[in-house]
Amino acid sequence: MVRTEPRYFGWRVVWAAFTIAIFAWGIGFYGPGIFLEALHDRHGWSVSLVSAAITTHFLLGALLVARFPAVEARLGITRVVLLGAALTTAGLLGWSSATQPWHIFAAAIFSGAGWALTSGASINAMITPWFDGRRPAALALAFNGASMGGVVFAPLWALLITQWGFPAAGAAVAAATFAVMAALALLVLRHTPQSRGIAPDLPAPRAAGAMEAARLPPGRAIWREPRFLRLCAGFSLGAAALVGLLAHLFSLISPTLGAFGAGLALSLITLCAVAGRTLLGWALPVGADRRRAGAWNFAVQTLGTLVLLAALDVSAPWLLAGCMVVGLTVGNMLSLPPMIAQVEFPRADVGRVVALVTAVNQATYALTPGAFGLLRDFTGSGAAVLAAAAVLQAISAVILFRR
Repeated sequence: MVRTEPRYFGWRVVWAAFTIAIFAWGIGFYGPGIFLEALHDRHGWSVSLVSAAITTHFLLGALLVARFPAVEARLGITRVVLLGAALTTAGLLGWSSATQPWHIFAAAIFSGAGWALTSGASINAMITPWFDGRRPAALALAFNGASMGGVVFAPLWALLITQWGFPAAGAAVAAATFAVMAALALLVLRHTPQSRGIAPDLPAPRAAGAMEAARLPPGRAIWREPRFLRLCAGFSLGAAALVGLLAHLFSLISPTLGAFGAGLALSLITLCAVAGRTLLGWALPVGADRRRAGAWNFAVQTLGTLVLLAALDVSAPWLLAGCMVVGLTVGNMLSLPPMIAQVEFPRADVGRVVALVTAVNQATYALTPGAFGLLRDFTGSGAAVLAAAAVLQAISAVILFRR
């Protein structure tokens, strides 16, 4: 018999996912851009070399996240998070203690795997069993942890590395990461609605025709499905632009803002990401075109990147303004794909669609830190990085505007 609880346990799961996301993004997403500067300063390694290791980190993560549904079905979300925590810890220790270039490529194997098991597909898997009708709000809150990862870790990395050095900073963060993720996995994520005798919340309203839509074809045939391909293309190019931009932004703006100021600017981006994601998650009307919302999100992001381009090496206030505009769009890039999939695809296919879109995004954006590093070394200017990012963001907006 299903019983009710005065406080729905699913919200505890959301807060656990929020906390895990802080560490996952603080290390696996925002960390590499700061690692680039730390390793370049410490060892004199070229930007393109360290960028190539960052690309390896994201690319290997993409290979694993494509198989996330199978891994999660076999291990369960609790063991997935425990494994992800261990891999993230090992990878971070490798990055921070590296003394030879090959060390960071070896570390990228572990950090990339840990990132795959604790990032987007994993957060969605934590939330999905508990929420349907209120899933946009639950996902928005959980993914706000990703933004808080930037708020907390961007200045924290800069401070710890400056005060303690990269090896000691990495060891301290690695220990805290494993302790927190393991505790949340064992104390909160081990529960399910069935184990607690709780019914999930009410079903979500479906997009017109979504309930009658045929199941997506199995195996590789899904890659011939136009609605799936447009979703992948729109968000993968936008994600590539954003990750490439963020991987280099700290080093691009630090000459104007200083190292600590650049860290605070990254925090500003993520604070604005929290505001933007929360507003969209709670205020998006029922039945609204979520794909069109994604298109407008990329259009605004393009504007913000162009402001950064115009202000580079010229104006600190306008650099901060550009960070704010970009930041308002960053969080929605994580929450919109599962929100779109929820209403545009049959319920049984949503998990598969989210995992594959996440994998394609990650495989695509894995290339841009290295590619932007080469572009930067070749042109001798960070402006080329910002211009390339703006072009990709504009293309993404166009793809999503076209049905």
